[in-house]
Amino acid sequence: MAEKLILDGARVANELKEQLRTRVDALSGIGITPCLATILVGDDPASETYVRMKGNACKRLGITSRRIHLDRSISTEELINVISQLNEDPLVHGILLQHPVPHQIDERAAFEAISIHKDVDGVTALGFAQNAFGYADYPSCTPAAIMALLDYYRIPIEGKHAVVIGRSPILGKPVSLMLLNRNATVTTCHSKTTNLADMVKLADIVVAAVGKPKFIQGEWLRPGAVVLDAGYNAGNVGDVDYEACLLKASAITPVPAGVGPVTIAMLLKHTVDAAEKTAKH
Repeated sequence: MAEKLILDGARVANELKEQLRTRVDALSGIGITPCLATILVGDDPASETYVRMKGNACKRLGITSRRIHLDRSISTEELINVISQLNEDPLVHGILLQHPVPHQIDERAAFEAISIHKDVDGVTALGFAQNAFGYADYPSCTPAAIMALLDYYRIPIEGKHAVVIGRSPILGKPVSLMLLNRNATVTTCHSKTTNLADMVKLADIVVAAVGKPKFIQGEWLRPGAVVLDAGYNAGNVGDVDYEACLLKASAITPVPAGVGPVTIAMLLKHTVDAAEKTAKH
């Protein structure tokens, strides 16, 4: 049996962060400290954990993490006012609104209030459009992480058939566009797709972004497929049945320590990128 390539996201993230450390030090030398403002609305435990993880990652690199914790009863208008203040604050380089937000808030309106220059999580419609045209400064972080993993391990994209399972506006759709812009032939599948297993069998590259634990089965894969699991579910399992898919795949991301660590590294990179743009102006 051919040796399996485990796409080690922790390794890729650590190398990215070492490169960022040098850039953060250079900015510090001219009096600029990159700053990521993270907005958490309410007290969802999973969201609190994610925000804390991102804050800790910032601190380890010397990036300022400004945490804004708002009451869950806040209105859309009040949230947009907070975002507008952060847009105007020259010391803030990136804004991240942790989602999901409470039901009474118009999440899309809140995302759209974020300045394109500070949309380091790639959630605005303008950021999405720029990504579609291939020139986004800050594409959505998980799609950017998937592309970074493919590039780090020099996995060919051009001419390959990629099947993306999931069509969310910050994962499935943007990663489909990024693969298309790199000359892959892309099929985007979703909950209404019929004969999903037959679609996956055609794929050279499979991106699982469906939000269901162990959903992608090993028997669906063609031998030698590359599998990128962007899911994270209770019990530290992804959207892929890892053990079964490992038997068929030539390369695969584990969960945890696959796409997740690189996603956070891309968020930090985008924040540093934004700070460097400030320095130039």
